[in-house]
Amino acid sequence: MSNDWPVDPDGEEGSEGMRKYDMRIIADKVDEEEDFPMERDEFVAEYGDYPIRINYKRVVPMREIFEYVEPERFETILDMHKAVGDAMRAGDFWEYHPQGKNPERKHA
Repeated sequence: MSNDWPVDPDGEEGSEGMRKYDMRIIADKVDEEEDFPMERDEFVAEYGDYPIRINYKRVVPMREIFEYVEPERFETILDMHKAVGDAMRAGDFWEYHPQGKNPERKHA
């Protein structure tokens, strides 16, 4: 993996020794009891350069995902999860295409 990242996205610090992906890595950066309400920009200032593995071949800095996050503040971790999920879809980070009534729509 590139030396451009502050941590190896597949190493012990980057994914706790296992290959963890997107939402899981972001969620591990917050404490549900202590960190909310949370300001989006403060979170990005602290973790924006952190590598987020999207899939087996793509890693992006967290700030790229948060460019698509609209709320400036999250009252709860659930609010944050919803906003990040919307951002992952809006930014075309997820490649999963379901077979259903609308296969063009991307679902997490």
